[in-house]
Amino acid sequence: MSEGTDTATQVFVDHRELLFAIAYNMLGSVADTEDVLQETWLSWTGRRHGSPLDGISNPRAYLVRIAVNHALARRAVITRRRETYVGPWLPEPLLDEAAPDDSAEGALRSESVSLAMLVVLESLTPLERAVFVLNEVFGYPHTEIAEVLDRTPAAVRQLAHRARQHVHARRPLYRAHPRVRQQATERFVEAALGGDIAALMEILAPDVTVWTDGGGKARGAGLRPVHGRDKAARLLAGYATHRGTGLDVRYRRVNGDDSAVVFEGESPYAVMVMDLTPDGDQVSDVYIVTNPEKLAHVRREEDTNTAKERA
Repeated sequence: MSEGTDTATQVFVDHRELLFAIAYNMLGSVADTEDVLQETWLSWTGRRHGSPLDGISNPRAYLVRIAVNHALARRAVITRRRETYVGPWLPEPLLDEAAPDDSAEGALRSESVSLAMLVVLESLTPLERAVFVLNEVFGYPHTEIAEVLDRTPAAVRQLAHRARQHVHARRPLYRAHPRVRQQATERFVEAALGGDIAALMEILAPDVTVWTDGGGKARGAGLRPVHGRDKAARLLAGYATHRGTGLDVRYRRVNGDDSAVVFEGESPYAVMVMDLTPDGDQVSDVYIVTNPEKLAHVRREEDTNTAKERA
């Protein structure tokens, strides 16, 4: 391997976590994001003339442009897949895993919007989502985004305006304090897995919605979202029927939010993410991912201090 190729490889490795974070926020799928990174790598190393670095003054900007355009092409594949998907579709959960040295590179992988926000972003056009992610999440100015997307700055500003209007209309800007989120998450999970209908009725908002994504591959996953406190409480209490199998609940951060990861034996059973009302007192939305394909990247942690064993 030549020195130029070695350098090009190192440049890609140095930016890999940034590229992962951008693509994941555009796609909501770890597997598709990994494919986009592979395609980006092939594009990066497959340039016809000399070293991948020849004639490139800003490798970071060049790599981001490649990754974003591969991600936009991948959106068409995901859309076709969604047309035959069984039941509600939710983004693939991304468990936050800090780097051992707490480095900035390791933290980039966790630079993702919440699962609830990813659901909202699904309703944007691919270009609107790309602009929103680059601008709102990663702070890219409109002029740089215009170069990435090969659009005029005016067109990018218009896309950004439409995306912000749409997102802010569907999702309030307020976010509960992390400690409040953690406490609400633990109360909710204990009530749901304990089959405590009364406690669920107290913590669920009257107009709560429960989204269960089993992809037709998990038992008990509904084919439609469940709306309203009464129906939601009955559905959630049903999870208590699995107590005899020995569910193990571990509180982890998923897409930046305190959430619950449930294991059945050694296998991941569900990832449960709650969204709170503006005052933080009740749960407004529940997102439950049980599709085993979307839990393939979920790993058990051996820190028993974060676990709650259930017989």
